[in-house]
Amino acid sequence: QVQVVESGGGLVQPGGSLRLSCAASGSIFKVYAMGWYRQAPGKQRDVVASITSGGTTNYADSVKGRFTISRGNAKNTVYLHMNSLKPEDTAVYYCNADAAPINPSSMTGPRSDYWGQGTQVTVSS
Repeated sequence: QVQVVESGGGLVQPGGSLRLSCAASGSIFKVYAMGWYRQAPGKQRDVVASITSGGTTNYADSVKGRFTISRGNAKNTVYLHMNSLKPEDTAVYYCNADAAPINPSSMTGPRSDYWGQGTQVTVSS
């Protein structure tokens, strides 16, 4: 019902920049918030940044001042602008949409978390 697709990962040198893109699509009643999470090998998945439908943003302490989450002009799209990248930023980055779908009977479904497939970001010289 709701699909989430990320793009934009890759290999970058320390100090470099990348921009990740994410779009939520499908039968959507409302997207309440979207966010970026990351998971390094052997570690848990942690939140990096999030933005609500009202525009309120939150960031993990480790990325404050370096990463910026923003909404795109297209509906239900977000970007993660990553600057001054460090080797410890290396991880698989996942986009999340906190959304309520419209089910096949045209009724609003329960609010749920929807995840993308992840995109690899590697920071290395």
